[in-house]
Amino acid sequence: MHVYVETAKRAVEEYILHRRVITPPDPLPPEFSLKAGIFICLKAQGELRGCIGTFLPCEANLFREIVRNAISAATADPRFLPVEADELEGLEYTVDILSEPERVESASDLDPKKYGVIVEKGRRKGLLLPDLEGVDTVEEQLRITKMKAGIAPDDQDVQLFRFLVERYH
Repeated sequence: MHVYVETAKRAVEEYILHRRVITPPDPLPPEFSLKAGIFICLKAQGELRGCIGTFLPCEANLFREIVRNAISAATADPRFLPVEADELEGLEYTVDILSEPERVESASDLDPKKYGVIVEKGRRKGLLLPDLEGVDTVEEQLRITKMKAGIAPDDQDVQLFRFLVERYH
């Protein structure tokens, strides 16, 4: 198991079982020293159970970013009830490390298998990770992302950003 996934799993288990937030090791290993936006997704029996993240870093290092988002994915995703102790054994974890978003001029610069997308209009903002099952076209990727942001699917007056992810299972 990759150290990022191991950290997310340990953070969730420690929080659910003991209500404790794990702290970074000292010294901090080099793989945790960078700052990046990340998403943590939890699945139970192949079905999404929680997914929370940040498209830009909010914490001092990757360790703290993983811990924060892992706990949030397990306890604060508004689509799901908080994870309970008896579910922990069956959870699968994915950690996505996001590149810095770059603005693109048109949908032709997108590829739903390669790039995640951020759609922005005023204060409304939606994000969709890349390479998701059932999202095979740019049109579908944009439709879903606009809906998440509360933007009409046919609204073309939006700013588009793309990003890459390093995905760890």
